[in-house]
Amino acid sequence: MAENDDLRQPEFDLAFHPAHGEAVPVADNVQRITVNNPSPFTFHGTNTYIVGRSSVAVIDPGPEDEAHFRALMAALKGREVTHIFVSHTHRDHSPLSRRLKQETGASIIAEGPHRSARPLFAGEANPFAESADTNFVPDIQVSDSDAIEGDGWRMTAIHTPGHTANHTAFALDGTGLLFSADHVMAWATTIVAPPDGSMADFMASLEKLLARDDRLFLPGHGGPVREPASFLRGLRAHRRMRERAVLERIRSGDRLIPDMVNAIYATTDPRLHGAAALSVLAHLEDLVEKGRVTTEGPPSLKGVYFPA
Repeated sequence: MAENDDLRQPEFDLAFHPAHGEAVPVADNVQRITVNNPSPFTFHGTNTYIVGRSSVAVIDPGPEDEAHFRALMAALKGREVTHIFVSHTHRDHSPLSRRLKQETGASIIAEGPHRSARPLFAGEANPFAESADTNFVPDIQVSDSDAIEGDGWRMTAIHTPGHTANHTAFALDGTGLLFSADHVMAWATTIVAPPDGSMADFMASLEKLLARDDRLFLPGHGGPVREPASFLRGLRAHRRMRERAVLERIRSGDRLIPDMVNAIYATTDPRLHGAAALSVLAHLEDLVEKGRVTTEGPPSLKGVYFPA
């Protein structure tokens, strides 16, 4: 008997050898170089991808890191770089694009500059403001379904907001490969942190990817997602479970986000509790919008929440 998709949880895969600084083949004409910038948020580091043979594209050059830049240039030696794709404007993904452009003359392609999913409310601070690459400006802005062609490859932009408003995955046409960046990763769920992120957008982007038939996801951190459809259904179930947990905490009497985090994320690394609080806030924004939870004024980290 088939398991109910609404109950199935994602099977996270922590087995990943980063091989920092090495160009590792991961698919036909695709190499991965992982930056040595491990953290609770980046796993073993940020993945940069090189697509093509003699004339190539680079996806997510990464942070301003000298060792990574040297490794990337060594891997690119003797090859022409025509395009630099950037999935989103967090500082572990986009800043090195500017230096790579100066070195190669390639065009930078992205959905657009950094922006939040919604405006800041009065008195609200953006807790991830320092993570944003606000200096980023692409040469070519792409919308959902726009395609960019190179020598022997064609890349289609799949706008997947949620983690950030400008987050975009890139599909390598004709291969079944999708560079899923931080929207879908095999090792963990991505952070959805207002005001940069939006849970409603994130869930809609999951549905958009579920409507596709990609065979392999190559994410921004960690190893590949080998069964995308079942993994996406698991992520959807996981987020719905978190939403139910938030509702249950409110119905049982919790009114403040820190109390909900302590109960829901009791076994989570305490270093991640700040991010967990923002994830709870993202769920609460969505629940308030749906009319299932109430609060005075706009939802906030210090808000008091009640069942609708």
